[in-house]
Amino acid sequence: MPPEPPAPDPTVVAGPASRLVAIDALRLAAAVGVLVYHFTARRSSAWGQDQDALIAPAVAAWASYGSLGPELFFVISGFVILMTAWGRTTAAVVASRIGRLYPSYWVAVLLTGFLLLVVWPEGKEVTVGQVAVNLTMLQSLVGVEHVDGVYWTLWTELRFYLLVGVLVLVGVTRRRVLAVALVWPVLALLVERAGADDLAHLLVSDYAPLFAAGMALYVLRREGHAVLPWLVVAVNTALAVAIRVPPTVSGLERVTGVSPSHVGLGIALASCVVLVALAAFVPLPALDRPWVVAAAALTYPVYLVHQYWGLWVISLVVDHVPAAVAVLAAVAASFALAWCVHRAVEAPYAPALRRRTERALTRARDRLLDRVNAGPRVLDAAEATPPGPHPPVPAAGSRPGST
Repeated sequence: MPPEPPAPDPTVVAGPASRLVAIDALRLAAAVGVLVYHFTARRSSAWGQDQDALIAPAVAAWASYGSLGPELFFVISGFVILMTAWGRTTAAVVASRIGRLYPSYWVAVLLTGFLLLVVWPEGKEVTVGQVAVNLTMLQSLVGVEHVDGVYWTLWTELRFYLLVGVLVLVGVTRRRVLAVALVWPVLALLVERAGADDLAHLLVSDYAPLFAAGMALYVLRREGHAVLPWLVVAVNTALAVAIRVPPTVSGLERVTGVSPSHVGLGIALASCVVLVALAAFVPLPALDRPWVVAAAALTYPVYLVHQYWGLWVISLVVDHVPAAVAVLAAVAASFALAWCVHRAVEAPYAPALRRRTERALTRARDRLLDRVNAGPRVLDAAEATPPGPHPPVPAAGSRPGST
C-alpha cells in the first residue's frame, strides 16, 4: 500500500501560491487613494485659480496621504512577484511581466498623448516624439520626460523585476530570498551614501526596503511563521520609514501646499506593510465577492489613464457643479475609460502577448544552449572516434565509384 501523506505542518499559514482577493482589494484601494490625491490635494490648473477655495484644507491634508499609494503598490509587488516567480523559469517570469505591463500601457500612452496633443494641450506640453519614446517604457533610461508623471512607478518596477530576474536565474529558495531581502536594501543605501548614483539608481535604493518587505511577507505566507523573515520585515519597514518620510514631506509641501506630519506619514508608510501582512495572513471572506474581483481587475489601467483624463473632466465641469461632484465625475470617468481598456485590450491581448513572448524567449534560450553545447559535443565525438587508418580523401574532381 502507498504510504500515507505526511500530516500538514501547523506552523504553515498557507499552502501553494494562489490569488489573494485581499491583495487585489488592497491594490484597488491604493489606486483610489492616488486618484483622490491627484484630483484634490495636488495643485492643478484644471481647478482654475480657486483650488484652495474649492477644496477644503482638511480634505487636501487627508487626501495627501493617498500619495503613498505607490509605496503600497511596491510592497504588494514584492509579495506578488515572488508568487509569480517561485518555481518558474526565467522566460516564464519575464513573459508574464511583459504581458501584464505593456498592452494596457501602450494604449494608455496613446490615449493620454492624444488628449494632451489634440484635445487639451493646456493640460501639459508634450510632443509626438516624447509619446513615441514613452511607448518603450524606458524613457527614464534615455532622459525623456514621462507623458504622464505616474509612469515613474513603472520604471521603478522594471528595475525591481531586473533584480528578481537575476535571482530567478540563480534559483529562488527561501534562504536566497531572505538573504536578498535583508542585504539588498542596506547595500543599496550604502552605495547611495557613497555617491555611486547610477548604481544606487539601478539598485532602486529609495524604494528597495518596500519591495524587500513584501518579498519577506511572501516567504512567511508560503513557508510559515519564523523569526528571521519577520525580522527582515521589521528591519525593512523601519528602513523604509527612515528613507522615505523626509523626501515625501518636502515633496508634498511643494506640490500641495500642505505640511504633513512626519509622524503621521511614518505611521501611514509602516501601515502599507501592515496592510499587506493582514491581507496575506488574516482570512477576509467578505472581500471574496465577484464585484471586488471585477473592480480590482481595473486597478492597473485606471492607474495609467486617470490623471490627465480625470483632470480634463474636472476642467469641463468645475464651473457648473460643486467640487465634490467634479471629483466624483473624474473618478467615474477614469474607471469607465479603464474598463474600456481592460475589456478591449488587457483581457484579450495580455495573455496572448505573454504566451508568444514565453515561446520566443524559450526558443532563443534553447538555440543559445544548443550553440553553447555544440563545442563539447564535437569534442566528445572526436574523442569517440577510434584510432587507425581513415578512408582516403577522393582527389579533386573525382566522383565516387569512378576508376
